[in-house]
Amino acid sequence: MTSIDQHFPFSAVVGADGPDGPDPMALALILTTIAPEVGGVLVRGEKGTAKSTIVRALAAVLPPVDGRPVPLVELPIGATEDRVTGSINLESALAEGKAEYEPGLLAKAHRGILYVDEVNLLHDHLVDLLLDAAAMGRATVERDGVSMTHEARFVLVGTMNPEEGELRPQLLDRFGLTVEVAAPRDPALRAEVVRRRMAYDADPAGFAERYAAAEAALQTRIAAARALLASVRLTDAGLLKIAEVCATFDVDGLRADIVTARTAVAHAAWSGRSQVTLDDIRVAARLALPHRRRRKPFDAPGLDEDLLDQVLGDDLPPEPDGPEPDGPEPDGPEPDGDHPEGPHSEDDAPAEGAEDSLEPGAPDPTSSSTGAGAHGDNDVTSGTGATYRTRLLTVRGIGAGTAGRRSRARTSNGRRIGASKPDRPGSTGAIHLTETIRAAAPHQFARGRRDGRLVLQQADLRVAVREGRESNLVLFCVDASGSMAARKRMEQVKTAVLSLLLDAYQRRDKVGLVTFRGACAEVALPPTHSVDAAAQRLEELPAGGRTPLAEGLLEAAHLLSVEQTRDPQRRPLLVVVTDGRATSGADAVARSRAAADLLAAAGITCVVVDCEAGPMRMGLAATLAEHLGAEHVPIGEVSAEALVDAARRAA
Repeated sequence: MTSIDQHFPFSAVVGADGPDGPDPMALALILTTIAPEVGGVLVRGEKGTAKSTIVRALAAVLPPVDGRPVPLVELPIGATEDRVTGSINLESALAEGKAEYEPGLLAKAHRGILYVDEVNLLHDHLVDLLLDAAAMGRATVERDGVSMTHEARFVLVGTMNPEEGELRPQLLDRFGLTVEVAAPRDPALRAEVVRRRMAYDADPAGFAERYAAAEAALQTRIAAARALLASVRLTDAGLLKIAEVCATFDVDGLRADIVTARTAVAHAAWSGRSQVTLDDIRVAARLALPHRRRRKPFDAPGLDEDLLDQVLGDDLPPEPDGPEPDGPEPDGPEPDGDHPEGPHSEDDAPAEGAEDSLEPGAPDPTSSSTGAGAHGDNDVTSGTGATYRTRLLTVRGIGAGTAGRRSRARTSNGRRIGASKPDRPGSTGAIHLTETIRAAAPHQFARGRRDGRLVLQQADLRVAVREGRESNLVLFCVDASGSMAARKRMEQVKTAVLSLLLDAYQRRDKVGLVTFRGACAEVALPPTHSVDAAAQRLEELPAGGRTPLAEGLLEAAHLLSVEQTRDPQRRPLLVVVTDGRATSGADAVARSRAAADLLAAAGITCVVVDCEAGPMRMGLAATLAEHLGAEHVPIGEVSAEALVDAARRAA
């Protein structure tokens, strides 16, 4: 549990004390503490935007619980499931033979705040577990002989930097509110941020004292809003307007409607009103809907403000004076008829028209000049086609990296394949009760046991060894030379790589991108969890010039060597996308094969995606694959469906 005494004051964060009220980040945090059933807040933004600072300051302004400060519990990225939910007390089990429950972080966060920094780097099943507990207000433990349910009512706050990787859309939807933050571009605001930070660092206690009155006023206002919350009225007209907004923005399911309604009620209480107004609904929609519009992995969250204003209109219709008649109301068909249909069709029509107007593989007029400036006037930038499901590419052998969905590995969750002592590598799983008893059984007579309870010692302990899947570093080394510049070929290449990127996203891999053309290779994207960033760099990639294949392979080898030092547990998979030609520099072919031999000697698992097409093929990519010790995959067989069709034809 974290001490909150000397945290940077909430009211001192630039934006939390604005003349028009708190900015969206501060407001979302306040609303979810007023009404925890909203479902928590996800704060997304670039590094250095006070995400962690304001969350840690939040606990200090919340009204005390039973006379004690609100607990702030921080969940570390490396936390295991038993650390989160709790598990059997091992010391008690071994020393006294009692199966006692040891509370986890969810129990400690009860009636407080559970804060997860870099929540996008947390394993999916743990994120799901946290969101379930936050939504239900209780946690259920079923493990290691323990079966129990305990209260776990807390405010869940997650922060993340999208550059390090995205949360899956289904997990994004589970967060009640989401806020996008960025550093201010106004020099005066930036200077004020620095001024306050330096003043705090010089004298934390004195700085906090200057904001004590503002902190007390904020605490009082939150307490008053909580007291008012139960009496705030959401009229049928307001509820219908919320449903109309959610339907217009075409969000899946009904969670968006529920969260928007709860947030609107909380904002009305925060504003001191006893009835929800159109302004409350507008604020709630801005916080609850943007992340729910993200349908596909590479879609960016966002909300069309003009469309929102159009749907909301100027005011809510008045409530009827008398009792409502049975059956449909006279103006009932309107929300399902022309009114929402108009904005929805206007929103979709331009995108559909724009999509139809572009020919497959047409160059991007805004990015083709970039390549020309660096490499020549004949560079071409092609678009991508529709992605498809790819065949599974894996790393050879069995690893011990971060749990994922690609290559075989010893993991903490998966199929149990044996047991070992806790001090052995790969033995971080739960207690293997059967093997522990078998290890202790031969020593019972020597330990003086004649009947009754089994006598256990530390040396008897065995833990489960499990085999599952790990995530890997998938590094793409893409040939962007002139031989790839034909529109159809480059479109096919980009579509294949984008499909593999989508596969990497779904398997929770880290990805990187190296490109080579002209006379050199460059790291277009250093290894990152942000598959979205890789997709954007790929989309903007121009093609043209000679083929420095050796330089591309050597750049990839260097990058993988650096990453191996940084993260030795994460095994790499190198995907070389090329037609195998080498035309840049002296002895280009010999140097490229020497570079391939170097990668093979390093034991790096490689895959060569062969982009060569046409009736006359030189087979250079297949030769390169032999030198790399790599799997050779023609680009037409990257698709899983193509592989199935080929197998059927062979049968």
